[in-house]
Amino acid sequence: MQFPKRRGAWRLGLACAPFLLGLVAACASDPSPGRELSYGLTLAPTGIDPHINASVELGIPLSSVYDTLVFQDPDTGAYVPGLATDWSISADGLTYSFVLREQVVFHDGTRFDADAVKANIDYVLDPDHRSQKAAAMLGPLHEVEVLGSYEVAFHLDRPYAPMLDSLSQVYLGMASPSALETWGPAEYQFHQVGTGPFRFIEYLPNDRLVLERNPDYAWAPEIYRRDAPAIDRITFRFFEDPATRALALEGGQVDIIGELPHLEADRLAESSEFKVDPVLIPGQPLQLIFNTERTPTDDPRVRRALVLGVDRSRIVDTVFGGYSAAAVGPLSASTFGFAADPAFPPYDPEVAAELLEQAGWALSDGGGPRRMGDAELQLGLVVPPWGSNPEVGQLVAAAWEQLGAEVTLTVAPGFGPLNEARAQGEYSAIGMNSFGTDPDLLRPFYDSEGFFNWSGFRDPELDALLEEAAAAFDSPDRREALYKEFAEQVRDQWLILPVRDYVNLVGSSQRVEGLRFSPQGWFPYLNDLELQP
Repeated sequence: MQFPKRRGAWRLGLACAPFLLGLVAACASDPSPGRELSYGLTLAPTGIDPHINASVELGIPLSSVYDTLVFQDPDTGAYVPGLATDWSISADGLTYSFVLREQVVFHDGTRFDADAVKANIDYVLDPDHRSQKAAAMLGPLHEVEVLGSYEVAFHLDRPYAPMLDSLSQVYLGMASPSALETWGPAEYQFHQVGTGPFRFIEYLPNDRLVLERNPDYAWAPEIYRRDAPAIDRITFRFFEDPATRALALEGGQVDIIGELPHLEADRLAESSEFKVDPVLIPGQPLQLIFNTERTPTDDPRVRRALVLGVDRSRIVDTVFGGYSAAAVGPLSASTFGFAADPAFPPYDPEVAAELLEQAGWALSDGGGPRRMGDAELQLGLVVPPWGSNPEVGQLVAAAWEQLGAEVTLTVAPGFGPLNEARAQGEYSAIGMNSFGTDPDLLRPFYDSEGFFNWSGFRDPELDALLEEAAAAFDSPDRREALYKEFAEQVRDQWLILPVRDYVNLVGSSQRVEGLRFSPQGWFPYLNDLELQP
């Protein structure tokens, strides 16, 4: 049976028809009029299959379509049962064994069991599927072994401390193996099937994504405050222009929307009709990565000058108001492994100017850019379009011009163009970061062969440090010490300009109750939401 296609939108008809290899879906008539909620998304991803694509935005709706083997408690940070009721880690850290929950069914009626877990991991690791994030999150996993109908073992080549963190995230949420096989990596994003509290109904790119309550949900993890959803239907719509977000909330187009500009958040917070929740986002800060393979930023004295020549606190106050803190290192302050010391030092334009002089970049008599012989101090700055990066880029460019540089600022319209600019290599600094609760997310950015090693800095000692930190599965204290040492080396090499620790300003109607977020900060627990009349 083919799913009907309507004007480019795909609708997942789960109502009451046999489909998918003869399996019978759980029969449920279209829901009668009930509680409906609208949620504003702020980025339209190029793909929304969490097993293949990497966007944070996709996790806002889809974290409630999928359950994961384990969940992380947002209050304690501890891992609690999900689709796995129990687990153990071998003494050498090379085997993670899981006992799975029984009587769980996917939204299409397929049984959840050990074979389903193996099928999911095989789907993610298939090189032809080109997973952008999930595959890397599995680290050194080399085999999933089915031990019984409801027992499975993950075998690793070396210890990997982030494994439970990875398995708690939507990118490794359990999908129906029948749906994965039927639709494949090209079409599955339009026909997603999980076991979560909400069913995937419809996705029209750049327009809307629709979820409906799963009437059969009976295995809620302990982190949820409700056993089953109170909302019948949630429609997600896209508001990429920051200027439209508060207006959408005030006009009743949405009940919840994130990434509000700080002035709009201030205004909404004063209203009796709305609430504003500042949500800390762990991971990397908003940052600029210096290109160490291109003049003039191949010189660490220049990189240090470009850090000291930017008043990060003033930029944060200007662009983000009093909601964010200036970043002081490669991790944001809400992330495990963050070290307040060593910190990148504050604004010092005099020292910055001295460093440029020491590096041979002298002020021009004619009042133009600094010069070294016939060469002018020219800097290319490339930033992404999201998260107020363009506004930050303008202020950073102005600060560098005050130091005597000629700066070209380019705003890449999306990740694809940003990656193209990176591949061309004609930049002095480029904006890119990643979010997550485990500091191993730093490795793709700083490992010599890392996918996001856009600085071009390569150091075997730094590689070994990151590898040791990832392997210290049985010693959180040891991991913290290693990441502190890592942060010190990043600072001493001046590889980044850290700007702002991320805070997501989420606005909601006073009618919305129960709004809470996962430890990753971006993902709401839709199961817990209630909407008052």
